[in-house]
Amino acid sequence: MDAVLFPGQGSQYVGMGSDFYNKFDLVKKIFKDVDETLGFSLSNIILNGPEEELKLTQNTQPAIMAVGVSIFQVLNQEYDYKLNKAKFFAGHSLGEYTALVCGGSITIETATYLLHERGKSMQEAVPAGEGSMLAVLGMKIKDVEDEINLLPKNEICEIANDNTDGQIVVSGKKIAIDILQKNLKEKRKKGILLPVSAPFHCSLMKKAAANMKEKIENSNFKKPQPSIISNVTAQEESDINKIKPLLIDQITSRVRWKDSVNYMVKKGAKNFLEIGPGKVLSGLVKKIHKEANISNISSMEDIKK
Repeated sequence: MDAVLFPGQGSQYVGMGSDFYNKFDLVKKIFKDVDETLGFSLSNIILNGPEEELKLTQNTQPAIMAVGVSIFQVLNQEYDYKLNKAKFFAGHSLGEYTALVCGGSITIETATYLLHERGKSMQEAVPAGEGSMLAVLGMKIKDVEDEINLLPKNEICEIANDNTDGQIVVSGKKIAIDILQKNLKEKRKKGILLPVSAPFHCSLMKKAAANMKEKIENSNFKKPQPSIISNVTAQEESDINKIKPLLIDQITSRVRWKDSVNYMVKKGAKNFLEIGPGKVLSGLVKKIHKEANISNISSMEDIKK
């Protein structure tokens, strides 16, 4: 395996990871550690819902991480996958924290605490209803940037995720996003509003980044093995003195997923494995690099395959 990938927000669903939880004690222990760190039963929300609770950003982020780490540990310990011999780990947004846990850089407790705080900070950075996110389909990044330049200058609208040519996510003030969506419709281009509770990965998240700065800086990090691909630089990073500031920047910065995959491919990655709920990243990798060999593991059934 050349690269292991970990998904971000939006891939969650009630019951994710339940077949691993029911079968392996090591997964029960991971879920217990997460619950103890938070002081409430996130594992119950993951396994049984309700969906509204799971969809709260401060719950979603540690939940997806916990499931990703659980599956990763099962593959390594029960099936002898030796995933840490991969060249790269990469995660989409919060997935970078999953990558850091799996790479031995931070503990599950640290990641749980930071992601819960990150989710809360991101949620509280912008009053409800003032921000929005839009997935723009079928356009290249340059064309999306040109459309953004036509918007009123005082209304914030920025590219949040450069996922692949043909799937760009923008984030910003609801007014600007609504105008953009209307303009795209007039040009017969497609923009889909995302069911998110805040405008992630844009300058409206400055307050969240400021709030997380001290928490990240005061957390204990070790050098990850293998290197982590940073969402901000789209390059491999293993120096803790760089990883910490990049995690702070990541809150307001664009997720450069397309560039990250291209970087790994350029450095010789051919075989990719996505670990965690859903197969969003598998779909993106296939679009970015048609020759890539990609599989995903989100259930016991996937291991058998």
